[in-house]
Amino acid sequence: MGFLARAREFYVIARERFREFTRRLAEWNDPALFVTVASEKVLAPVFRRLDEPDQARSPVHGMLFAIKDNIDWHPLPTTVGCPDFAYRPGRSAAVVERLLQAGAVPVGKTNLDQFATGLVGTRSPYGTPRNAVRPGLLPGGSSSGSASAVAAGLVDFALGTDTAGSGRVPAAFQGIVGYKPSLGLVSTRGVFPACQSLDCVSVLARTTSLAREVGQVLQGFDPEDPYSRARGATRTALPTQPTAGVPLPTQRVFAEDPGYGEAYERSLVEWTRRGVRLLELDLSCLLEAAGLLYAGPWVAERLAAVGDFFTTHRGSIHPVTRRVLETGESHTARDTFEALHCLEALRRLAAQLFTRCDFLLLPTAPALPTVEEALADPLGVNSILGTWTNFLNLLDMAALALPGAPCADGRPFGVSVVGPAGSDAALFEAGRRYEGAELGTVRTGPTLLAVAGAHLRGLPLNHQLTERGARFLAEVRTAPRYRLYAFADGPIRKPGMVRSEEGGIRVPLEIWDLPEAAFGGFLAAIAQPLCLGKVELEDGSFVTGFLMEASAIPRCLEITQHGGWKAYLKSLSGGSAG
Repeated sequence: MGFLARAREFYVIARERFREFTRRLAEWNDPALFVTVASEKVLAPVFRRLDEPDQARSPVHGMLFAIKDNIDWHPLPTTVGCPDFAYRPGRSAAVVERLLQAGAVPVGKTNLDQFATGLVGTRSPYGTPRNAVRPGLLPGGSSSGSASAVAAGLVDFALGTDTAGSGRVPAAFQGIVGYKPSLGLVSTRGVFPACQSLDCVSVLARTTSLAREVGQVLQGFDPEDPYSRARGATRTALPTQPTAGVPLPTQRVFAEDPGYGEAYERSLVEWTRRGVRLLELDLSCLLEAAGLLYAGPWVAERLAAVGDFFTTHRGSIHPVTRRVLETGESHTARDTFEALHCLEALRRLAAQLFTRCDFLLLPTAPALPTVEEALADPLGVNSILGTWTNFLNLLDMAALALPGAPCADGRPFGVSVVGPAGSDAALFEAGRRYEGAELGTVRTGPTLLAVAGAHLRGLPLNHQLTERGARFLAEVRTAPRYRLYAFADGPIRKPGMVRSEEGGIRVPLEIWDLPEAAFGGFLAAIAQPLCLGKVELEDGSFVTGFLMEASAIPRCLEITQHGGWKAYLKSLSGGSAG
């Protein structure tokens, strides 16, 4: 069986992948990232299940995932970001059960804004997880730890929750994908509620295709969840030239962050280049609905979720979270019904938007502040960040947050495709087209890459793979039909591999799984005389890998006789290949 046919099998070597995760987590050195990390003892039943010969091979089989710590996973405790509130669930949440059944491997519970109340990531007694793209910037919340774990390349995907944007804002702030399903499409049984009538389990991943695969595993009616719905799809496909609704120019307010405004305008240009027609719409009904979330009775619903703990343990609650929940004590039954009547009118207006467009294309957030700015004005900053996310669950919409081109100053920026309830499949189609156009082709599944030189583990350019979230899979060798050459590229020595029917050797390689969203940028960084092509392995299969143009041979030193790049480096240094 060839390597490509066996590639998925590398994902099920779960113990080794978990050990690699723990090693990389220690290197990442962010004590605020995870609240609890699993042990091999805890995972022993999971590993045993993966070893069963009849275990179904789902798309997520053997993948590592993190769990936001308001989602139950037996046997680890659930803290909801409040140590004094922690409890040990007797059963895992429905979404965790589905993933375990599909063969995915949980690694631990991630940090969050306490009681899932916040969009910033700073409201936790466990600290603020580091923004994996640029330390010092907000990681986003409340699914802060889940987003950081994915963006840092520590896990394949993560579970978050989303009530007001908690699964989308951190995705935008860290350059990853955040999927917020239609209400009730994914069970919330076993999820400690923020607002139970609005809560969704969200998926954070590096690519649209993986977020879709995870979402498909999670979806399904759950009779044990009173808010679960047997959803029928309203839209499953898009026209060849879809229409995206965008805010009127006067509604494109970016909270005194012109860099974010410029990034949004550039994103709109990119979408039009990819065949999307833009239609300016008055989105005031959405903005008005967004204002209801924290000014209306839904804060009282948050307070109800915390229950008597709020009055008996006020000192145990984060000061900012406590200030938010205290506002829920003043809402009356009259306030509740007035807000509900207002919301129904706004829902009618919002539904009309989708008679004129296929989806909305919105900035995920209007700004990306620093941690310092959020700490100085915790409520003000949080309120601003929910401008384009707070209304979605109130109006029962689905959304897919996508990484966009960064700001001119390098800060991450993201856009969201938004549709009515049941449009999840169409939104993934929009995301797939967006990623495919960006890469030059539409790819599905892992992108396997063979490296033979400076990108090998322990060598100077390996970081170009790991920083893009690439995963080491295996050490292999080429077919005995390749010669190896050395050339200097600035301060870095590199090898060039050329196919030859005579005098070739089996060159040692490493196979890496490079996320599809990162492939285009990696390809653009390759300079002549190197290129990517199909490399034949010793088992007769082929995989994409580095090759060198034969025209460069006269300028290079042949090193085939050394048997590989690390062996050649060792010969130069008298024993060290580093």
